Amino acid sequence: MQLGRLGVWNPNDRLSPPELIRLLKASEDLGYTALWYPEAVGYEAFSSASFMLAHSTTLKIGSSIANIYARDPFTARRGLIGLNRMYNDRFVLGLGVSHAPMVEARGHGYAKPVPAMRDYLDRMQQDAPDAGEWQVMLAALGPVMMRLAFERSMGALPANSTPEHTRRAAAVMPPGKHLAVAQKFIFETDADRARAIGRRELAPYLAMSNYVSHWQRLGYTEAELAGGGADRFIDAMVNWGTVEQVKQQVRAHFDAGATHICIRPVHADGDYAARDAMLKVMADL
Repeated sequence: MQLGRLGVWNPNDRLSPPELIRLLKASEDLGYTALWYPEAVGYEAFSSASFMLAHSTTLKIGSSIANIYARDPFTARRGLIGLNRMYNDRFVLGLGVSHAPMVEARGHGYAKPVPAMRDYLDRMQQDAPDAGEWQVMLAALGPVMMRLAFERSMGALPANSTPEHTRRAAAVMPPGKHLAVAQKFIFETDADRARAIGRRELAPYLAMSNYVSHWQRLGYTEAELAGGGADRFIDAMVNWGTVEQVKQQVRAHFDAGATHICIRPVHADGDYAARDAMLKVMADL
């Protein structure tokens, strides 16, 4: 599968079906090659993928991520194969271990991430000689999960990271694999306003231990991750500035070895016109 250069990452749980259709059309019309979406507290990953595939023509639709605790491996396998048979191989199953509070809220125990993912893949790919060709990717932050992603899937889906993290991942990426990096951005030149928006956007992630550990591996101190995040941290996670400054910051992931970037416009709740305008400006990245 060819992912193309640039995709859109969007929190689809916030969108009504008509608004989601509008986003799909806008993304296709602007030349984006993929639309990535999470599975958190709203739409279920496979049913929403089917809806988006049915209302698009060229976009690849990728879960980023489908929670491995939400369905058993056999169901994920049949869903992956079924959607691709029905929709011309346009579905990418991005799998992830999610986070302990979200898993425990389902009534499950949260296991160690890498063994849990390896076991899930073992069971999903069991007795499938063509499993190496399946359009599966893994959410990966730490080096061990990153290696597993490259060994057992078509690539990795890191989020809330930096170009330095991208560089480390690219250094161990085998030929022919994908490194699809998600990056948040906002067109705002006032530092105080930009950072306030960034802190609001990152607040849920700062409560997740997996991300905190990831950021500490990248060199951010406990103090920098407290109180909503220090300026240095916020500036790295949510790129801001003029259009050209933001484009340069996002391109740094390509320079570091990313094969695909999933851009995430950060905007006021419900301001979809602003989102679409931001996507239009970034489409030539």
